[in-house]
Parts: sequence; structure tokens; C-alpha cells
Amino acid sequence: MNSTEANYDTYYSLPPDDEPCSLKEVRNFTKVFVPIAYSFICVFGLLGNIMVVITFAFYKKARSMTDIYLLNMAITDILFVLTLPFWAVTHAIDAWVFSDALCKLMKGTYAVNFNCGMLLLASISMDRYIAIVQATRSFRVRSRTLMHSKVICLAVWLISIIISSPTFIFNKKYVLQEHYVCEPQYKSVSEPITWKLLGMGLELLFGFFIPLLFMTFCYLFIIKTLVQAQNSKRHRAIRVVIAVVLVFLACQIPHNVVLLVTAVNMGKMGRDCSTEKVLAYTRNVAEVLAFLHCCLNPVLYAFIGQKFRNYFMKIMKDVWCMRRKNNVPGFLCARVYSEGYISRQTSETVENDNASSFTM
Repeated sequence: MNSTEANYDTYYSLPPDDEPCSLKEVRNFTKVFVPIAYSFICVFGLLGNIMVVITFAFYKKARSMTDIYLLNMAITDILFVLTLPFWAVTHAIDAWVFSDALCKLMKGTYAVNFNCGMLLLASISMDRYIAIVQATRSFRVRSRTLMHSKVICLAVWLISIIISSPTFIFNKKYVLQEHYVCEPQYKSVSEPITWKLLGMGLELLFGFFIPLLFMTFCYLFIIKTLVQAQNSKRHRAIRVVIAVVLVFLACQIPHNVVLLVTAVNMGKMGRDCSTEKVLAYTRNVAEVLAFLHCCLNPVLYAFIGQKFRNYFMKIMKDVWCMRRKNNVPGFLCARVYSEGYISRQTSETVENDNASSFTM
């Protein structure tokens, strides 16, 4: 990726008449800001996405492609945020203290799950388009798609691994300015700048532009269809769709603008020191903002819907019942569980597969 890769060199080369550009104050900022931000994202990202996994595992059977995508996205977000403590420690002590193998594994997992999450967002938008805009023939199309759901999800994972392969190959643990770092090293290739630009290009393409293209196309037609529906529930769904798009843009645009600027400046000599400092600060904040999307995904795509809110309340009741089982008579817990089970079975029986888990 970016800020955890070769972007925090202490000095940049400037013209001979100038002094070296020290980014020490930026590094001091990241020692405090990044560990705190990553810890917050890790805790809340784990809680929210684990709740989604629990919901699908014990309360709601995945009956549509959107449900399957939601489950896969929750898994990718969990794997992604589990890498953040390693980077929090690295930023806090300004050195990579783990092994070379763990360096490759963490960088690779970090990249694969970030890209996979973005592609799944694109897949969700396409499934919602088919379900709402192409409603008259969506049952046939989506039932056929559901039969191949495992193949589709496997393809998304494989594409993510392929486009993240340079991360596995080039990242390694080595000494830089008297500190061990976990960053890409291109000594084995003849055109290092080309490989760096290739990695950034793949990340920009699959981590932003393709999901943005799908979401823009699909959600514009979805909103148009919902507006014409003249239904209060549909109008409420429009607000959810708009929220999904706005949050995606707010989280991803700053991060990807920084990527573009970094790619344009790569290889340039005589870069202005003050500009480099501003870019370094912006890079840290923008990346944290992009990662915050992992915490917001469960809220936007799952619990904002009435069905998932009901399942969430059932989980809370069951957890409360388990904690009180030593103090509450057994028949009361059994009755709570039985009522919840009957209610769950009834709601799943009448569930319409064309209804979205996050817009209805």
C-alpha cells in the first residue's frame, strides 16, 4: 500500500544549494496519531464485522447474492483490521520488529483484503441494480447467479490476490537509516519506478475507479427507479443509497487523490520541502479515513436495514440471557430463545429475496 511503504523516508533529495528536507516532525506526528487511529479502527471494525458474521452464521441464512457479498466483505474487513495492530506498533516505535516472513504476510493480507473489499462493494451495487432496476427478470437472473455464488466470490478473491501479488513479492524486512523497515525493495528489477507505478496503478484501478464506476452507474439507476416507485419505504431506501455513496466518496477520494499526487511526483528531483511535509501529513490522515470505511461497512450495508437491526437486538438478548443464566430461571431463558427462534423462522419465511438487506 502507501503510507506504510516507502513514503516515510526521513530525507528527500533537494537541489545542491538546499539543505536536506527532514520529515522528522511528520514521523513524530505519526508515532502518536496513527497508532491511536488504527487501534480505534481495529476495535470497532472487529466488533461491527463480527456481529455481521454472527448474524449470518446463527440468525439469518444468506439467501441472496447481496447477503453472500456482505458475509464475504465482513470477513475481508476482519482480516484487514487484524493487520492494523502490527502497523500501529511499527509507527509507534518507528521500526519493524517482526520477521521478514511476517512482513510479507501482513503486507499481502493488508493489500488483498483492501482490494477485495472494494471489489465486493462493486458487486453489491451490481446485485442491487439487478434486484431493483431489473426487478421483472431479476428472480431468474439472480437465482442463476446464486447457484454460482461460490465461483463468483472465489473469482473476486483470486483477482484481489493477483493484483496484490507485487506486494507479496517486493516487500521485505531490511535496514533503512539504522532502523528495520517493512517496505518494498526493487533492487532485483531493472525499472524500479515502473514497478512502483504499476503497483499504485493497480491499487487506484481496482481499489477506487472500478468500484466508483460500478457504484455510480448502478446507484443512479437505482435512485431513478425508487423515485418513480412513489412508495415511502422506497424513499427511505433512497436516503440509504445516497448515504452509502457519499460515505464511500468521503472516505476514498482523499486517499486516492494523494495516491495520484504521489505517482505524479515519483522520480522528480528538486521537490519542495514544505510541499513534501504537507503531502506526508495528508497521506496519514487520508489513509486513516480510507480505513475507517471498514468500521462503517457493517453500519451502512447491514445494520442500517430493519432486518439486521432486529437480528442485532436478538443477539443482544441472547448474550444478556447467557450472562444471566446463573441468576435467571432456566425456563425464562428457554422461553426467550424459543420466542426468538419462532420469530426468526417467521420472518425468514416471509422474506422477499428481492428486498435488500441494507436498503429496506
